[in-house]
Amino acid sequence: MSKFEFKPKLFLDLRGYNKEKLTADIMAGLIVGIVALPLAIAFGIASGVTPEKGIITAIIAGLAVSLFGGSRVQIGGPTGAFIVIIYGIIQQYGEAGLLVATVMAGVFLILLGVFHLGTIIKYIPYPIVVGFTSGIAVTIFTTQIKDLFGLAIDNVPADFIEKWIVYIRHFGSLDVWSTVVGIVSVAIIALSPKLTHKIPGSLIAIIVMTVGVYLLKQYGIATQVET
Repeated sequence: MSKFEFKPKLFLDLRGYNKEKLTADIMAGLIVGIVALPLAIAFGIASGVTPEKGIITAIIAGLAVSLFGGSRVQIGGPTGAFIVIIYGIIQQYGEAGLLVATVMAGVFLILLGVFHLGTIIKYIPYPIVVGFTSGIAVTIFTTQIKDLFGLAIDNVPADFIEKWIVYIRHFGSLDVWSTVVGIVSVAIIALSPKLTHKIPGSLIAIIVMTVGVYLLKQYGIATQVET
């Protein structure tokens, strides 16, 4: 059995680093950042924390992955699958409980790496992976109903069924302009690839709708849209 050796790819790759690699890395960083940072904002809000915490987490985690990762092309960033877990932890134990859970998860990841248990993923049936991913998608969709329709709800439950019960009870507080902003944003993301593949649709939606909401507020048309 070979002994465990910790060799971050970054330090090994720097030995043969050149101008071409630097240019490629800068372009890759810009593209990933443009996509990842808006996602970090959205995932932070969906997880029950403030937007800036989502950005800070994405930056620190991305830096840690780059410094200590084992692959030269590995990308670290926000992932929707953790929204459900993080939201539930924050609702029950607060941000202090989330910090403890994060440290525990880190310890487990280190142990999985030391004992080479990552390879067991190849034994998990494909339908389980698809089912899990679909379930996460439905759950994330559920967390966004309040903001999509601008519902006046102070505290959204963590449980899936309880969420929909609260949504239905408060659906009379629907805000039309918030709904329009949300639907148009989704439409821009869905249709923008037909026009250009160089600029991510999520970035176009954020810029266009942010300017749109700003103008609507300036003219007193949609002052109730949350920002």
